Amino acid sequence: MPVVASYVYRDGQRVREAPLTAEGLALAGDEFVWVGLVDPTDAEIDVLVQRFKLHPLAVEDALAAHQMPKVEVYGRELFVVARTALKIDDRIAYGETHVFVGDDHVVSIRHGSARSHNLLRAQLEASPLQLKKGPDFVLHGILDFIVDAYAPIVDDAEDSVLEMEQRTLDAFLSRVEIRRLFTLRRELLKFRRILGPMEEVVGRLQSLDMPCIDPDVRPYFRDVGDHVRRVASRLGGLNDILSSVFEVANLLEQQRQGVITRKLASWAALLAVPTAIAGIYGMNFEFMPELHWRYGYLAALVLMASICTGLFITFKKTRWL
Repeated sequence: MPVVASYVYRDGQRVREAPLTAEGLALAGDEFVWVGLVDPTDAEIDVLVQRFKLHPLAVEDALAAHQMPKVEVYGRELFVVARTALKIDDRIAYGETHVFVGDDHVVSIRHGSARSHNLLRAQLEASPLQLKKGPDFVLHGILDFIVDAYAPIVDDAEDSVLEMEQRTLDAFLSRVEIRRLFTLRRELLKFRRILGPMEEVVGRLQSLDMPCIDPDVRPYFRDVGDHVRRVASRLGGLNDILSSVFEVANLLEQQRQGVITRKLASWAALLAVPTAIAGIYGMNFEFMPELHWRYGYLAALVLMASICTGLFITFKKTRWL
């Protein structure tokens, strides 16, 4: 169902369920409502627009999705867009969470996000003293919940990168492993493009005078911003390691090719001597040294073997073979 949860809160405590009707969303002076939606219908959005006077431009963005992280102010209304991320195999799946924040309401709309807010709602309801702060603290909880999911992505990526780094030093990477490295690098670069706007969103909520954001709640957004910056810093380190893995793999491959080239050249030199001697004696000229000598054939073989043995020993000492 698109409506996941809709409850009214007073003094940090859940009071009642709030159906999406004019009567259900009616509030007393000290109450606020938190409505959670997933891919809502136009009819559900229309009820919220009429009740809370949501700005049409923000509603258009919330319905269309495919937005980058941002925070916009419409009078006494805040509209915040955050990007969710979840690692599936070697790829990162992205979603969006749009949040409308007013003096007496929080409306969260999820698109493509598999992580439910039920656990978050239970955690906030378990701390009534903090939930008592109102919709701005709920906004902090949603952003913190989203950003906390970034760290496991980096943890998993670190394990994969370090494994690839060790594999590169132990043996040559296969085609499948190289393709996996390129896929991981592409996904991390895409993820890094999300972190920048997310850090900007949290920074604005922390430092600027925003409607519906109490000064006492601003420090909580600073904590979320620290989490984003730590993830971004670790991600930068991963990209450096990935670059070094590519460089080491390339150097080792060049070294391997150089060894093969030297071996081929050494064997070619070894084979050139007997080939040249055999070719000369195979020309069947009438006047040639030792042509009618009884031991000429044996002498030629001994000469070729001696020269080849000397070259073989020399190449072995210089590690060309």
